[in-house]
Amino acid sequence: MFNGIIYQQGTVSKFSKLNAGTKIFIKSKLKLDKKDIGSSIACDGVCLTLVSKKKDLLEFYLSKESINKSKFKRLKIGQKINLELPLKYGQDISGHICQGHVDCTSLLKKIKKVGKSIVLEFKIENKFSKYLIPKASILINGVSLTISKIKGNNFQIWCIPHTLKLTNLSNLKVNDIVNIEIDILSKYVKKFYENKKV
Repeated sequence: MFNGIIYQQGTVSKFSKLNAGTKIFIKSKLKLDKKDIGSSIACDGVCLTLVSKKKDLLEFYLSKESINKSKFKRLKIGQKINLELPLKYGQDISGHICQGHVDCTSLLKKIKKVGKSIVLEFKIENKFSKYLIPKASILINGVSLTISKIKGNNFQIWCIPHTLKLTNLSNLKVNDIVNIEIDILSKYVKKFYENKKV
């Protein structure tokens, strides 16, 4: 479990495609040691298992399912990745409960600057837009954010300067692709009411 609060980023150093997936190496200053091998780390919102660590180089394995569901099908050397360690028992949850299970990707349609903040507008597939609720949480590239407005299949979020400073959302450009995880509570509630109607 994660909470979508990002304090660290990493940089894609190299990757190699395999028959069943992809090995990815991310350079990062995350404080990890050998006992952390096998731990889950959210990489742009995707829960990945740490396979190895050599100095500041972290190795992960991406399955075909993770690649198909996420923006990692467009991996590039030098790409900035938001990193989050898993929650520990008793730790404060400043964002919202996140699983690291990306539902889909979304296309950035507009960027609007408002003071020192920015408003980002994304387009999402119709089958996922039905789960969106104004003022509800959503995970974008592993960052816990609040949906400010919904227009059809488009939704908007606000990014304050603090969030922009600590995450790769500050690097986004129109037509960029991001990872999306819908709030798990929204999915559970909708499923519950759909079952009641049957």
